[in-house]
Amino acid sequence: MNFTALGLPASLLPESFYLAGWLGLAILFWRWLMSGDWRRLAEPQWLNLFLGATVAVLALWQIRTGVKPGLAFHLYGLAALTLMFGFWRATFSGVLVLVANAAFGRASWGALGIDALLLAALPAAVSWNVYRFIERRLPNHFFIYVLGNGFFGAALSAAAIGVATTALMALAGVYPLDYLLTQYTPYATILLGWAEAFSTGMAVTMMAVYRPAWLETFDDAKYIQNK
Repeated sequence: MNFTALGLPASLLPESFYLAGWLGLAILFWRWLMSGDWRRLAEPQWLNLFLGATVAVLALWQIRTGVKPGLAFHLYGLAALTLMFGFWRATFSGVLVLVANAAFGRASWGALGIDALLLAALPAAVSWNVYRFIERRLPNHFFIYVLGNGFFGAALSAAAIGVATTALMALAGVYPLDYLLTQYTPYATILLGWAEAFSTGMAVTMMAVYRPAWLETFDDAKYIQNK
């Protein structure tokens, strides 16, 4: 079965890659439980926002295309989720999207672990670390928050997926490296990164202006007042 657009077919990579993916997902799930982030979802208003954002990202992932099995082109939305909920809940939301796709027959159950690491944990980690760097090193200003996190962080998170996918496919011997570098990587990093930056940046700007409470990483008193 060919799952070109969203995740990896269960027979595309060596079995050891899928086992490593499941191990990584199990570690992530355990760390998420230990983090205590799940307790916030017990509050009805946060649970509703979390589920609504997850469904929105699920719908976003249905607009997709791909050149070959495992080489996907679609917007991810993980940077926006990270700015809304932090790293752990954003990663969990991405995993829920992957589970829903597998349940609907749009992705492979066998590849769920490695897909979760590649399409959920990796972009969330990149976006979160960009946010932390900007928070520590740059002035607290509205435009710095939006441009640095909403645009640059989102572009970097999408580009990281493209680079990681290129390395994974080349390492596993699925596609030649020269083919990936000419037919996939530039589009997955530069073009898709720009699209991710624009869509996430606009969404984050709208939330920061009209619904700042939806962004856990945004404090209007810090970024707007007395500026």
